[in-house]
Amino acid sequence: MLLLSLTSSFAADTNSVFLFTFFREPNGESGLGLATSRDGLQWTEIKPPEDKPFIKPEVGGKLMRDPSLALGPDGTFHMVWTTSWGRPPVFGYASSRDLIHWSEQRAIPVMEDAPEAKNVWAPELFYDAKQAQWLIFWATTIPGKFPETENSGDNNHRIYCVTTKDFTKFSPTKLFYDGGFNVIDATMLAAQGKFYLVVKDETKNPVKKNLHLAVSDNAEGPFGPAGPAITGDWVEGPSAIQIGSEFYIYFDHYGNPKYYGAVKSSDLEHWQEISTSVSFPKGFRHGTVLRVPESVVKDLSFPNPQTNTKTQP
Repeated sequence: MLLLSLTSSFAADTNSVFLFTFFREPNGESGLGLATSRDGLQWTEIKPPEDKPFIKPEVGGKLMRDPSLALGPDGTFHMVWTTSWGRPPVFGYASSRDLIHWSEQRAIPVMEDAPEAKNVWAPELFYDAKQAQWLIFWATTIPGKFPETENSGDNNHRIYCVTTKDFTKFSPTKLFYDGGFNVIDATMLAAQGKFYLVVKDETKNPVKKNLHLAVSDNAEGPFGPAGPAITGDWVEGPSAIQIGSEFYIYFDHYGNPKYYGAVKSSDLEHWQEISTSVSFPKGFRHGTVLRVPESVVKDLSFPNPQTNTKTQP
């Protein structure tokens, strides 16, 4: 069986383009940003209709960090995002058919069985076609739960998850990924009949702050040990996609100098830094990349090329 994520399902469609969600500092209070590209390298911001945000945060802590957008098999877009730095431990959710008109936003509680949970960071959507369900996973710190890495950084995260078929009923929360280290910002790529989990090693003592891959035969895992680092330090917010015969992982380099960059690979083992070849809108922060029908972008508005900036690693 060919295993493909919905973000890559239009790979054979010549009338498709790439779409990238993002937020701007300080914490996405201004709402969702969108950018588009035909080659995955040069990204142009899409100007919202009437200069209003595509959607502004209204739930939880009323932030909209780390927006994760995915296209469902019925043509509906689903989005989840980080609503706050701390409590309440919820993520935001809304859906749309056209990325302009959105459903009522909801705060989805996911750590009710762990009242001491400190946060819910960077929720990520993945459609598991094999199980015909959505997988949503995120990073949470539960004080005292993983004492072996308690002093590895400012927090001590692991990745947790729920599944859903309709975004109304959710499975009980369970531990999704524990690689034996402080971990955040997980994302998933389906490729070559396997599932590749891209994670950030959040270890600060000593500094890691870099990206790794773990592999499984199933979207829900279990995943094998994390491989060697595929990026330098002080990067986060990965998002992955296949473009032609190559695989791209975009990332937010939040150390100095700050820039949005990428690595690419033809075999998912050897990675090449290509940050000098990509450009993103000014102020671009952690989002997700997906492929969509060109008509979706045409119906949004006109691109605003003045907001592009060359990355400077």
